[in-house]
Formats: sequence, C-alpha cells, structure tokens
Amino acid sequence: MSASVFLADSLGHAVVGGEVSLLDSEAHHASTVVRMAVGEPISVVDGRGRRVDGTVAEVARGEVVVAVTAIIDEPAPQPRIVVVQALAKGDRGERAVETLTEVGVDVIVPWSAAHSVSQWRDDKAQRGADKWRSVAQAAAKQSRRSFIPDVSALCSTADLRSICEGALVLVLDERSSEPIGQIEIPPTGDVVIVVGPEGGLSESERSTFASWGARAVRLGPSILRTSTAGTVAAGIALSATDRWRLARMQP
Repeated sequence: MSASVFLADSLGHAVVGGEVSLLDSEAHHASTVVRMAVGEPISVVDGRGRRVDGTVAEVARGEVVVAVTAIIDEPAPQPRIVVVQALAKGDRGERAVETLTEVGVDVIVPWSAAHSVSQWRDDKAQRGADKWRSVAQAAAKQSRRSFIPDVSALCSTADLRSICEGALVLVLDERSSEPIGQIEIPPTGDVVIVVGPEGGLSESERSTFASWGARAVRLGPSILRTSTAGTVAAGIALSATDRWRLARMQP
C-alpha cells in the first residue's frame, strides 16, 4: 500500500537523515484523522514537484515529525495538460476538479461559458476558485501527486485567448466527427482541453475557438456530463504521452 501523502509549504531545507515537520491542519490530519503512528512510512510533498519519503519519528500535539529517508525532485510534467472547465450546476464542477486532479491534469481554468447554468458573480468568483483549489489540493494528496494543479481565477471566453495561444487546443464538441483518440499529442508544450457546460457550446464560442486554431473533437458515441468529459479526454491525451508510460511507482 502506498504511503499516505501530506503537504508542507516548503521542503527546501530537507536532507536525507534529517527531519521535516508537519504542522497545524496537516499535523492534525496525520495524527487524528489518519492516525499515523511512529515508524509508519509517510510522504510529504510541497505541491511543486519535491517529495520527501520517510517514516514517522514523533507524533505530538500540532506537529508530526518525519525522519527523511529519500528526497525526489520530479521534473515538471510534459506535455502540460490544461483543462478549461465550464462552470457547472451543483457540485459537478468540484467533482470535475477532483477527478481531473486524480488523472494528472496540471492546470484547471474555471470558465464562465455562455450556457453555464451556474455563474460566479462578484465575490462568488473568488470563493468559487478558492473552493476548487481546496478540492484540487485534497485530491492531489489522495492520488499521491507531487504536483498540485494550478487553479486559475475565473475566465471569460475572451480571457482564454492567452491560454490558447501556442497550444494544441481541443474543444470537446458533440457535433464533431473527429475522435480525440486520433489526435497526435505533442511531447512538449501545452495541450488545452475545453469542456463546455451542460447546455453545450454557443455558436459564438465555436467560432471564437475555431478562429484561434482550436480543433473540435468528440469523445465517442455517447454524450458525457461536463463533470466527467474533461477527465476522460485528459486520460486519452495522457495515455498518448510518456507521462503515463514512465510514471514513477510509489513505495
């Protein structure tokens, strides 16, 4: 069974044979929720690619001390998978973020699409993005990732232009006849996958993405919910890269 993973703000000082500490909420989660005990294997990540493997040396109130046995600095993944996720009603957006993180997506962009039932207005935009970041962090730890996906601020369609420039942009569209599985995925750079809302893409959005050089693709014969479509598409894209073929096996 893989060692439980916890998050530390900084691991730059970590050395093999030394110690690092989990503090505050992470220490509480390790000691009270997971009930880590002295001698158990544990991993600590900084969310930016550094992983410290070790064993629990001490469990105290507000602190869990880890004896460091190995340090792994993982390179930034290539190609980088960016998912533009349209806002969805209820908790479907959060479910999308959770599974996108688990599958290995690197950047998640909340998108206020024309047909999005849910809209983040005023201070709800900040709260919504913060909630998605919290979900991504928890899912990254659960799936033993060293990198936590970057969740951007809410974007309008116009805001997406800078994200799409210089990238392979794949727009999931039920009208398309081109299967996503037949697209050649580049070994480096950004692959942007655009996932529309429950109401589908507007004609204006289709035209805008096409003018930016995006390719409309479909997943298969069935229509997936917006909460699952991006995860399936990202999985198909990742399976065509070395990222899954060369995945590091966890202890």
